[in-house]
Amino acid sequence: ILAALLVTTLFLAASGRDPRLLADLVVRSTVGSRFGLEDLALFMTPLMLTGAAVTITRRIGIWNIGAEGQFYAGAIGAAAIGLFLPGPAIVILPLMALAGILCGMGWILIPTLARAYAGVNEIITTLLLNFVAALLTSYLAVGPWHDRVTGALASTGRLPVQIPEFWGAVHWGFPLALAIVLALALLMARTGWGYQVTISGANDQAARYAGIPVRARIIAVMLASGGLAALAGVFELAGTVHRLQGGLANNFGYFGIVVAVLARGSCLNVLPAALLMAFILDSGIVLQTQQLTASTVLAITGLVLFLIALGDELAHYRPVAPRAEPTP
Repeated sequence: ILAALLVTTLFLAASGRDPRLLADLVVRSTVGSRFGLEDLALFMTPLMLTGAAVTITRRIGIWNIGAEGQFYAGAIGAAAIGLFLPGPAIVILPLMALAGILCGMGWILIPTLARAYAGVNEIITTLLLNFVAALLTSYLAVGPWHDRVTGALASTGRLPVQIPEFWGAVHWGFPLALAIVLALALLMARTGWGYQVTISGANDQAARYAGIPVRARIIAVMLASGGLAALAGVFELAGTVHRLQGGLANNFGYFGIVVAVLARGSCLNVLPAALLMAFILDSGIVLQTQQLTASTVLAITGLVLFLIALGDELAHYRPVAPRAEPTP
């Protein structure tokens, strides 16, 4: 973290800005005001879910790189219900969540079956489907679902129902996401199912020998992962943006991978990792208001994340002494 702060300071100084003034502005604009705290919570909401989605697959020894695509799939499913099914919010919102989760699980189904039954690398299949989901979302937003009332060309109309506010601009998706991650942490740490998932990821051959249905656990974990990432899309659509549009995911699926790396396989660690990621992203927006170019902010963000991840790996690195050769 100190190295990340040093690199950020050097970048800002090289751009002709006073790092101390900008640091003070970032602190006041993120954690130093109610508006900033609300922004952090809004950033954290999807990051907690996408981070948890990737984390649970890491526990079983696989990688879901497709959280971005499942995020879009969840938003599409929720938008289909919200835009075209009339009814009271108390009925429509749960249906939107259910439709979104099912769409996310459906989106990851083919990579899941390919991995479980044919051993196809899930990294490639889930990653490629991200681009399909993003293009499908843009097509629906500018094509058959575009807003014909206001004439907006890049989005659908505003959803008639939204997730109610919890605290200021923060919607109820935030405490729900927090509760889901805590429940997942409890499930993984305190249940036999979670133990079986961990053992399957550590040594699948030993797990099979012990009678654990490894294939069934892989399928269940990947489907749950797709549902979690999709729920993040539902919350972002119905709680923050209120319309389907291209770029809705805002890279939350990819940032969820960073959260999972920092969490090191622990669902409980997803919470501080998501908070750190939210702070970094929110700080980047604050810096852009000070006439720093988006490319400069992106470079700073990337270097900061790289140094934090590197420092985390080094902190957990334990060298193993080479085994002595037996004497004849």
